Amino acid sequence: MDYSNLQKAEATPEAASMIETFRAIGYNLETAIADIIDNSISAKAKNIYVNRIWRGDKSIITIKDDGLGMTSEEIIQAMRPGAQNPLSERSETDLGRFGLGLKTASFSQCRKLSVLSKRQESSAAFWTWDLDYVAYSKKWELLHWIPEGFINDLDSQKSGTLVIWTDLDRIIPPCTEPTNENIKHKFSLSMDKVKKHLAMTFHRFIEDKSIKIFWCGHEIEAWNPFCIDELKTQPQPTENINSGITMKGFVLPHKNNFSTEQAYKRAEGYNGWIALQGFYVYRGKRLLLGGDWLGLFRKEEAYKLARIQIDIPNNLDSDWQIDIKKSKAYPPSIYREQLESYAKSVRKLAIEVYRHRGKIIAQRAGQSFQPLWREKKKDNKWSFIINREHLMIQNLKKLAKEKPEQAIETLLKFLEETIPTKSIYINEAQGEEHQATPLTNMDVNVIKQTLALMYKNELIIGKNQEQAKAYLKTIEPFNNYEELIDNL
Repeated sequence: MDYSNLQKAEATPEAASMIETFRAIGYNLETAIADIIDNSISAKAKNIYVNRIWRGDKSIITIKDDGLGMTSEEIIQAMRPGAQNPLSERSETDLGRFGLGLKTASFSQCRKLSVLSKRQESSAAFWTWDLDYVAYSKKWELLHWIPEGFINDLDSQKSGTLVIWTDLDRIIPPCTEPTNENIKHKFSLSMDKVKKHLAMTFHRFIEDKSIKIFWCGHEIEAWNPFCIDELKTQPQPTENINSGITMKGFVLPHKNNFSTEQAYKRAEGYNGWIALQGFYVYRGKRLLLGGDWLGLFRKEEAYKLARIQIDIPNNLDSDWQIDIKKSKAYPPSIYREQLESYAKSVRKLAIEVYRHRGKIIAQRAGQSFQPLWREKKKDNKWSFIINREHLMIQNLKKLAKEKPEQAIETLLKFLEETIPTKSIYINEAQGEEHQATPLTNMDVNVIKQTLALMYKNELIIGKNQEQAKAYLKTIEPFNNYEELIDNL
């Protein structure tokens, strides 16, 4: 297309409006701070320090690292919206994409973003985005300003960067006094959630000791969703998809088989067992999306022990539709069939662990396992029946000849305690078949004989025919057989 003869008109974005749009991208506090840490890792930091200072509505959040640092000119470039083309080729270890993370993550939480940075053999430099000034000036202008008390924060380091968030209007309401214990408590809870999110998002960096993340001076311990240190965790074979993408499934132990109660609680994470099942999508060891079936399945109690790791290279960001917040991913349609097939095999194993509560039902010396309940399927309907050949049932039959009341009471107690609730739940949740209606598989003559006996006994104790029949119609499951009762 020839542009030379076309009339042009400048359409520069209005600064204040555009920055307010940046604020609405959808970060929460956890994803925002994680995005800042991405920059520290890309800058080859080994130690990253997250801190918060409570001062009511004057509170401050800081993220400091010992990475390569930046010169004054480099800070300006880093703070320029869209500083990086998302289509540009990047290093395999580069966790950025759009060149917006530092700005959008920060603006989503605060009105003042200050960056102090220092290159080796250079003095520290600083610049600040002040959204109130942008609204006033209507210009894309940084201020050469830094909050009081931080100008010397990098003096003890050879290099590094300090990101400072002030005016935390999205976190702390305006006019909040430092003495407001209620808001302070909510602020602490929010920051504690951030700590747990970082432990999960960067667990592979922490585990291989490539970085350390400190939380208010205390080192964060990695949270690995796959419980690889548990002896009863069942890792599955790694499967290659395409273009360097791999996936590996893990079936976590049943609660009964965790090494300790504390280990089981830790594996639950801060979102709960059901929320954390599914795929975990990583790019460059960094977790992008955790606990999601990617639209292939819905989350259900019976599959809570299934977790699958997917690794993708960063040159496939566009194919997987990685968003600015790095918290969403959508696999290309050409991979979905393979993802679904692999996930089904992991889910099948997970449901068996869940169904049998982690117990291994093994064949022993020519002997077969004797379940008390058996699953029965007929005409695409399922039900559970008592195993008449079970040794306990045989023994109770003998006991019934001498002590019938004791035999019946013992049988009822065992039935109450062993109802296969998990298997029933799984059958219902899968939605593949329907439960059989009670008594549909029973010989109707048995029902008639039982009703006749009960009817006769009611007449013996003094009820007339109408009273006896009316009473039988209130007794489950015979309330479903009013016609048989009327014919007595």
